[in-house]
Amino acid sequence: MSTPLQTASEHLLAPGGLSLDDLAPLVSELSVGDVDFADLFFECAEAESYSLEDGEVKEASYHRDAGVGVRACAGDRQGFAYTSEISATRIREAAQVAIAIQSGRSARPAVNLDRVTTPKLYAPVNPIPERAAQDKIAFLKALDAQARAKDPRVVQVQASLTISYREILVAATDGTLAADVRPLVRLSVSVLAEQNGRRERGSAGLGGRYDLQTLLTDAHQQKLVSEAVDQALVNLDAVDCPAGEMPVVLASGWPGVLLHEAVGHGLEGDFNRKGSSFYSGKIGQKVAAPGVTVVDDGTLADRRGSLNIDDEGRLSQRNVLIEDGVLVGYMQDKLNARLMGVSPTGNGRRQSYAHLPMPRMTNTFMEAGEASQADMIASVDKGVFAVNFGGGQVDITSGQFVFAASEAYLIENGRITAPVKGATLIGHGPEVMSAISMIGNDLALDSGIGVCGKDGQSVPVGVGQPSLKIDRLTVGGTA
Repeated sequence: MSTPLQTASEHLLAPGGLSLDDLAPLVSELSVGDVDFADLFFECAEAESYSLEDGEVKEASYHRDAGVGVRACAGDRQGFAYTSEISATRIREAAQVAIAIQSGRSARPAVNLDRVTTPKLYAPVNPIPERAAQDKIAFLKALDAQARAKDPRVVQVQASLTISYREILVAATDGTLAADVRPLVRLSVSVLAEQNGRRERGSAGLGGRYDLQTLLTDAHQQKLVSEAVDQALVNLDAVDCPAGEMPVVLASGWPGVLLHEAVGHGLEGDFNRKGSSFYSGKIGQKVAAPGVTVVDDGTLADRRGSLNIDDEGRLSQRNVLIEDGVLVGYMQDKLNARLMGVSPTGNGRRQSYAHLPMPRMTNTFMEAGEASQADMIASVDKGVFAVNFGGGQVDITSGQFVFAASEAYLIENGRITAPVKGATLIGHGPEVMSAISMIGNDLALDSGIGVCGKDGQSVPVGVGQPSLKIDRLTVGGTA
């Protein structure tokens, strides 16, 4: 099997008359004047999606794009240009725009590129041609039929399949020459159930960096249908949620999205370099309850947020951000790491060749503790048990958040009782981290559906956590 560098050379460079040997001279042309750092980011991306509603194809799409982004950094300034034509001529034209940010034109010694050996966190295969379009649609239709057969109260089913494949190549003035081949698949289902004129929705999804043979199985079909239908039926019996400050128990897995949004973004290097994060300047300080350890790890096999290399050609790694309640580090790309005098952490990410990289999360989660979820619930007289989240809003600068729970239950006298509707969790991320009193022994990652948005760019991510007991949290309700 070809290495990612060989694959990228064949598919990205050769059609434009380029080879790996041509990259060092092109990168050297960016190393002039007061440019501190520069890079070329080549990409070819394919994406295919199918969406069904009530058993009929609603949308089907295929997209392919390729190009190269050219970046030059001088101090905290970035010059950037991109072109969809990968050729030496167009790259040099884009380079002239990128290096316009600096004042001089004096050349430096030529750049020598060192080839990075790409890890094998996921198979370098293209999932798109593995199944014919009709086979993919047939799988979604079978999922629809199974959801309706599970319970007669199901009146609407939506199912979707998204598949993407990216080849990237990075050449930089720091000597980096690296490539990656990235598959990504995701399967989702949403159902609407009706009873006595009341309608409630349930949803489920899964995915990761693997092939369609792994994704499109009977077991996954049954799992998603069961989760989505059960959630909708539970919500049909939900009562109004009480409001006020009370203890909240969060389930393991997907509720880690609250950690991602309310805390994770505040630990990204750009916000901290600029002093706009609550966590700015607090390395070595207590920022969470004892026992709280938060990690960002891009090296987990086949996970949605994992990367063999980041979009600056640096190897992904496991980064401990908060250790036993103490802030120990931030997530860094090359630009912000250089300006802060620290090492990059493999978190430079971009949506495509037409975007600048920035520090972003990969798979972000809290490590497990020793408590059981049953003990957490037993310790609460009156509170809420939140199992799944829907939408939410977060102010990254302040850490204030509002999250809607799509599945939640009352806790009364140490027991889970009625499901509730209209529950929202309102709080301040750092304060919530300090109000954690019990950390579960049941760490779980999400099922592989996360998408993170920042500054107009979207990238796939993973989240996770063990069950948590938060002693004080404001619950917005409808009762």
